[in-house]
Amino acid sequence: MDGLSSRSIREERLKQVVSEDQIISTRAYNLIMGGVVLYGLVVNAILCAFSSQIVANINPLVLLIGYIVLVIVGMVITRKSKNAIISFLGYNLICVPLGLVISVMVEAYGGIDARPVQLAFIFTVGITLIMVLAAVAFPKVFEKLGKALFVALIAIAVVGIIQMFVPAFRNIYSILGAGLFSLYIGFDFYRSQQFAKTADNAVDCAVDIYMDIANLFLFLLRIFGRND
Repeated sequence: MDGLSSRSIREERLKQVVSEDQIISTRAYNLIMGGVVLYGLVVNAILCAFSSQIVANINPLVLLIGYIVLVIVGMVITRKSKNAIISFLGYNLICVPLGLVISVMVEAYGGIDARPVQLAFIFTVGITLIMVLAAVAFPKVFEKLGKALFVALIAIAVVGIIQMFVPAFRNIYSILGAGLFSLYIGFDFYRSQQFAKTADNAVDCAVDIYMDIANLFLFLLRIFGRND
């Protein structure tokens, strides 16, 4: 999830001064960003299809610790690096372990051919496209959402803790989470267009959008798989 540190880093990215030779066209910028996001999602799909049995044999505590460590390292690398290639390497340290966690969740709901998984995938794709188009069509709306989304993110985290002890909150938590990250996709795409158009910024913004999409998928999976 996005946090206070990610928000401050976004603000710093807006203020950074870049040389003219680092600037690329808007088309190239968006192609790189979209390509990096798609790469991460394809990696996740491959992991879901082929890694479930391998992951099942890994101690859950080891998997959790490895996931946390690799994602933190990946986030630090992508945020600190000014080189697109190094940032992309950091991106892999995020999408691969997250993909393994997603594969565990997908397997828990019956595998990639299960109806809840397929519905979550279809709705994730549809919502992502709608929110990106909405951000392009109504940029002023998303410009005003930053603070509200950040407050909502904190609220979701609190509800997430509550729902672990109060099962009645689980459906509410999933629905609110799906709504929040749907909006975050549009917001982060809008924000990506405000930064200097560099290859490194394209990769960094792809990380934000990829994390939004991954979180949206997981929340939708909980919603569609609630009867299971």
